[in-house]
Amino acid sequence: MNFADLGLSDELLRAVGDAGYTEPTPIQAETIPPILMMKDIVGIAQTGTGKTASFVLPMIDILSHGRSRALMPRSLILEPTRELAAQVAENFEKYGKYQKLEMALLIGGVSMGDQMKALEKGVDVLIATPGRLMDLFDRGKILLSGCDILVIDEADRMLDMGFIPDIESICQKLPANRQTLLFSATMPPPIKKLSDKFLSNPKQIEVARPATAATNIAQRLVETSSRTKKTTLKKLLRSEDISTAIIFSNRKTTVRDLQKSLQQDGFKAGQIHGDMSQPERMKELDLFKAGEINILVASDVAARGLDIKGVSHVFNYDAPWHPDDYVHRIGRTGRAGATGTAITLVTPADEEAIENIEKLTGQTIGRGAKSSGKQTPKTDTPKADTPKAPEKTPAEEPKRKSKRRPKADSGDTSPAPAEPKITKPKKSAQKAQSAEQKTAPEPDFDDDDWNGPLPGFLNVKLGG
Repeated sequence: MNFADLGLSDELLRAVGDAGYTEPTPIQAETIPPILMMKDIVGIAQTGTGKTASFVLPMIDILSHGRSRALMPRSLILEPTRELAAQVAENFEKYGKYQKLEMALLIGGVSMGDQMKALEKGVDVLIATPGRLMDLFDRGKILLSGCDILVIDEADRMLDMGFIPDIESICQKLPANRQTLLFSATMPPPIKKLSDKFLSNPKQIEVARPATAATNIAQRLVETSSRTKKTTLKKLLRSEDISTAIIFSNRKTTVRDLQKSLQQDGFKAGQIHGDMSQPERMKELDLFKAGEINILVASDVAARGLDIKGVSHVFNYDAPWHPDDYVHRIGRTGRAGATGTAITLVTPADEEAIENIEKLTGQTIGRGAKSSGKQTPKTDTPKADTPKAPEKTPAEEPKRKSKRRPKADSGDTSPAPAEPKITKPKKSAQKAQSAEQKTAPEPDFDDDDWNGPLPGFLNVKLGG
């Protein structure tokens, strides 16, 4: 099957051919014909399967007939993030270049004045995030009564971000006889409830089991510890055959610190997170797409909004808090049939998160070679070493190791510390030796705790 078999117009087929595509993906082949027939759709598909084009292409043909009116968009596409909204807009520009359609992007981080000018001219397609749309509607700056097509994209992400109440409010402001298209990578109960409430006899199209990872992505776990995680990541970046990579972290502060550390070590790394303005984010994405940087450190704000060809690797520097985010993170690689690699760094504290991910996806993720920095055991009980100098007793040696550094400095010739419990230096050497032979179960103290005069019993030679 090719695109010509789907009932698309000649102008649209020409634009698709210019983009280098001839055959539709499974989600496109199954979704485009019923959308052209004006049916409601529930589409369940992984990221990277061509889902965006599956609704953009038929919408262009449907909207090519008719005209727009001021402040009354003819269609509305809701997206959870600015990045995803911007990329949907890019799809309309790419595939709609031979059609005379007006489009507007309504997102945060961009001047509202410019967005209002586009709306006042009249738009065929309005691509918006729920928050900005509700803001304009409440001000009376936009009318939704003329909207004939509604697309709710990445519905499960909308749920995670708390947008479902806004979406329900928006749906109630639209005409009842509209066409509604809902797309999601997973189908949790609240999304099913949303579908039942606002879609009319929808056709459900599922090209993959909900919350499954693409089979063309090689997944593995690499064990490390919190202390050695950054070193482990850098070794992987040097050892893997990486063309471009996205590294995900749970916290914005970690994104900033990690990007700075990678740059200092000579990696061409950029960053993208929620505290950056929209122009700053777009600048970093443009550098990444152009190849000026080949590593992008990102927070989950970008997990659903990045559609970049040729990403060879995805690294989860932190195991995601929500199992669904794992599917969307690794979906940044292995897109459009290409192969990819997804590596997750795991510490002992991440075991529950990994179990939840494996339970959700129904897959067991293989564990790769352990990092050189071994996991920190839950209880550290080093063995006593044979004392190097006569002054050190077997009881004192492990305590110095546990308090000072992982590896004892065998070249240390400084006097051994006094036993912490001995507060009367005038006690006889006999009693002191007796206490030493009982391996002194006193609590640990640092060597610097003793400030008094050097007790005489420390000069006693053992076994001499």
